[in-house]
Amino acid sequence: MSPLLRCFALYRRHLGFAVVTGIVLAAVNASGPLTTWLLGQALEDVRRGVAVVPLDDGGTDASVAWRWAWTLMAIAVGRAVIHYLGTVQAMVLGQRLLFDLRDALMQRVQGLDLAYHRRHGAGELITRTTRDSDAVRDALVGGARTMLELVSTVLGCLVVMVSYDPLLALVPALLTAAAVYAVSRIADRLTGYETIGDAAYDRVTQDLSEGVNGVRVIKSFALEQARIARFRQVIAGFVAASAVGIGYAARRMPLPQLIVALGHAWVLWYGCVLVGEGRMTPGDLVAASLVMMAIVFRVEGIGRVVQVFAAARASAARVFELLDTPPTIADGELAPPAGPIGVRLSGVRVADPRGGRDILAHVDLTVAPGTVVALVGVTGSGKSTLLATLARLIDTDGGTVAIGSDDAGWTDVRRLRLDPLRRRVQVVAQEAFLFSDTLAANLRLGDPTAGDDELRAALTAAAADDVLAGLPDGLAARVGERGVTLSGGQRQRVSVARALVPRPAVLALDDATSALDAPTEARVFAGLRSRSRDAAVLVVASKLSTARIADRVALLDGGRIADVGTHDELSARSAAYRDLLGIDPVAGDEP
Repeated sequence: MSPLLRCFALYRRHLGFAVVTGIVLAAVNASGPLTTWLLGQALEDVRRGVAVVPLDDGGTDASVAWRWAWTLMAIAVGRAVIHYLGTVQAMVLGQRLLFDLRDALMQRVQGLDLAYHRRHGAGELITRTTRDSDAVRDALVGGARTMLELVSTVLGCLVVMVSYDPLLALVPALLTAAAVYAVSRIADRLTGYETIGDAAYDRVTQDLSEGVNGVRVIKSFALEQARIARFRQVIAGFVAASAVGIGYAARRMPLPQLIVALGHAWVLWYGCVLVGEGRMTPGDLVAASLVMMAIVFRVEGIGRVVQVFAAARASAARVFELLDTPPTIADGELAPPAGPIGVRLSGVRVADPRGGRDILAHVDLTVAPGTVVALVGVTGSGKSTLLATLARLIDTDGGTVAIGSDDAGWTDVRRLRLDPLRRRVQVVAQEAFLFSDTLAANLRLGDPTAGDDELRAALTAAAADDVLAGLPDGLAARVGERGVTLSGGQRQRVSVARALVPRPAVLALDDATSALDAPTEARVFAGLRSRSRDAAVLVVASKLSTARIADRVALLDGGRIADVGTHDELSARSAAYRDLLGIDPVAGDEP
């Protein structure tokens, strides 16, 4: 089924409202030709001299003219009121459909795994949720409304012309059908051009997003003019792609208008024949000409409708490409085990989505409750990927990730419900992302019911109490977009505090203390141990200070855990470990 036709299924939730709106708009437009027919009758009364009749006393009797005037005025006012109500209903319906579509897109975007988001940039997803959704809405409401008005107006006009003579209506009907067929052939080509234009617009949105989000880097390297020049090139590409479609439409759209306009000549010629034969009055001929003009006017709008539907067809395909993408991470049926839990990875394998060597080949690692394990490895060795598997931010391609303990047993995370799992297993990224909201709102993401005292305790445990003290409005202070009002180290500590608020059983820190000095980092880990004594902590370590704090250190090499031991043990026996952390084999790691 065509993606655009599938979009019309959105009407199901608002079917009654949509039907009423359609009936109102159809009635208004179908009554237009009736008004024209009445005007023809009024003109005929004027021609026959009965609209205004001279009286013997020198006055005039204009009662018939006044009756026609009031009748036509009443119909015009009534049509205007009903048309206004129908327009308001159509606008409300459009917003409801747009809400449903964007809501479905947002649910799907949030349900897709990180691998999908890596393959598709933020610009593309934003475009599909905004511009493409708007295009679909325009077709479902504006385009459908225009087509409904076209059909109802043309049918009303043809009924009026049939009342004069069936042959008078036959030729305009055939010409209108031919024009619609010609338009349908044009629409297919336009859809292809719109698809190319949409892809170019994706690049515009992506480049704009990078230009805004990366403004600090751009300014640091004095790249403002280079980025502006790059953006102009992207915009020029979009304009060029759009111009091809616009030019094609401009060359082709006059044809259906010309076809229908021929019907005007037919009505005038054949109408004159009918008047000459006494089968039609001059007033009727005027009315028939006005009716035919209404058909021409409506068909002239087909060009705009075709462009709307062409854009919507391309956008609907992109929308449903996203909506039809199945979430690769399915929800489980079990709740995570209660009490202290650890993590056990057995033969874990994660394939590289780009092909080639696996990111993780065969990882075996256990982190017991109440212990801190540092994970070290060269850049690109899969440390972040390993941490992401704990909370099922990505799924493994082989092996098992389980949580639990030797006493209570181990449960594969695939069998657990995602929301409770991710509350118990908190993953803190190196790039500390804070929402443009208050400090309290950011901290309550993990537990919306947490009180202010709980938030302050979490900040203290993360050595971020000085951050709170430095904000004039305290917990109510807004941290700005992406936490821009805070330094990198402050954002990292706030992110750690946010993960501590729900008191997780497993805490995975993806180099989340990289921006901290050694004394502050030591305070953070001391706070972690104090607040969550039984939590299993797995931390990616890129600094010697982090490895020294951990109870054990796991060396990740070649997609496998090459060695596990204390920092002192690995320093003594592993040359790879010493090289990785810059430890002198003779002097050791003492400062």
